[in-house]
Parts: sequence; C-alpha cells; structure tokens
Amino acid sequence: MKTGNGAEGPHEVRRRLAALLDEVAVQEGLHPTAVDGVRVLRRSEPLARAPMVYHPNIVIVGQGRKRAYLGDEVYTYDAFNYLVSSVPMPAECEADASPEEPILIVAVDVEPAMLGELILEMDELSAPVGPTPRGLSTTPMGEDLCGAVVRLLECLKSPLDSRILGRQMVREIAYRVLLGEQGGSLRALASRDDHFARIARVVRYIHAEHARPLGVEELARRAGMSAAVFHQHFKLVTASSPLQYLKRIRLDRARRLMAHDGYNAGAAARAVGYESPSQFSREFKRLFGATPVEEAGQTRARLIAG
Repeated sequence: MKTGNGAEGPHEVRRRLAALLDEVAVQEGLHPTAVDGVRVLRRSEPLARAPMVYHPNIVIVGQGRKRAYLGDEVYTYDAFNYLVSSVPMPAECEADASPEEPILIVAVDVEPAMLGELILEMDELSAPVGPTPRGLSTTPMGEDLCGAVVRLLECLKSPLDSRILGRQMVREIAYRVLLGEQGGSLRALASRDDHFARIARVVRYIHAEHARPLGVEELARRAGMSAAVFHQHFKLVTASSPLQYLKRIRLDRARRLMAHDGYNAGAAARAVGYESPSQFSREFKRLFGATPVEEAGQTRARLIAG
C-alpha cells in the first residue's frame, strides 16, 4: 500500500472506516442505505462455508474477514483487501465474525453505465484491457480508495449529505477501483466488443431466462462467438462451464423461492425450469448438502441472522 501525505496515516484511516461502519450498520443483516446502490452489512455470527451467488458489486470490509471459494481459488477480503464481482458469480462463501467483533461491510453496486462514463473521461485507460479477466477478484486496498469509502460513510450519517453528495462518492469509489489492479474487469464490463462484455451480456440473459431450456449453441450465438470460443471465455470469466453455471443459478433461485416466497420443492423446481422433481432434489442436495426442504429452513435462519 502506498504511503499517503495527509494528516491521517493509513492505520488511522482504516480505524475511521471501521468506526463509521459500526455507526452506520447498526442492524444485523444486509440493509439498503439512503444512497442508491449502497448497502451495509453487520453480522455477529460466523458463517460456515456455503454456496451463494455474488452479484456485481464492490465490497469493502471494515472489520472481520470473508473468503470466497471459486473452484480451486480462494479470495480473501478483509480490512486490507476489497472484493470486486463484475458479473454474477456462483461461488462458496464463509465469514469470520463474533458478537464481540462483528463483520462490518459496505457494498457498492457495479453500474456499467457509470463505468462507461468514467472510462470516456479517462483517455489514458481507454485502450483494450488485454486477456479476458476473471469475474471475481480481491485486491489490496490503497489509501485513496479507503479515503473515498470513509467519505461515503460520512455522507450516510446525514440524509441531506446522502441525497446531495452520495452519488458523487459512489462515482469516486468506482473511479478508484478502475485505477486499481482490478480495473481491467470493470473496464471490460463497460466495453461493447470485448470478450468479457459479451460474456457479461450472456450472463445477464441466463439470469433473466434461466427457466427456459438454454443450450450452449444458443448462448454462443448471443455472444457472437463459436461454441468453442464461447465455452473458453465463459470459463475464464466464471470458472465454470455455461451449463454448470445455468444449473447453479437455477438451484440458487429455487432456494430463494422456497426461503423467501414459501414455494414447496415441486413448485420451486418447475419455476426454475426443472421437469424432473427427482433430478431437482438430487442436484439440490449435491450442491447444498441438504434436501430442498431442509435447506429452505436453514436459508430462512441465515437470512434472519444476516
């Protein structure tokens, strides 16, 4: 981390960030704030490793530690490392937290339109981004980004500041991340022709149409790629094949339908595109380690706990 010249040193700024998050994230669980696209999380219990879907956002931890598992890769994010998810990413997550030291997080949505506007103004960063990047990554947090997050959290303490200044603070955070090591994935997301952007569009299509029968050939056509090239770049971005990704999205959506909306297993299976209830139950238990009914109950308990 680079050395700053301001009155506050890096350790003081990190302590300030944690203290502000402790003030702003007063309730257990994940909650929206007065600034669109910004949420805060407080969790006072550890989270055992479990499947989840990371949605596109920038995650800054003020206190505690989380780990994301993607295939054989482990991404740790804590007070010294932030996480960027530039496309929805099925992965596994675990968290270190306790009542004495809860995990405190601020999450900022990744907005392609804002990224595109920033990139147009950053002429020196408008060149091609290079190899197709992974859709999930962690990076050491520098003082500039840490300071921007502190200013956002200061805004959140005042409804007026949130309304007038909040979006400017979000814009600065996006700018700082674009300048950082993981700026490549965000620049690629805002590009129209880059392989990453094509995969991102297909990923959004899968999320919207996951209940339909979707094949690799159709998805490749939507990406404007041959099936072989599409498969290669899809795996580079998501660390899974297109059909594995589709299955994970369907199962995650079914779990949420049962936990949030009271669907039974059969109704949830049909709603996400499964024709065979037995196949649904079998694949669900293989992924989550519990039957659909058992997992729905566990998910409700986790949601209540935050």
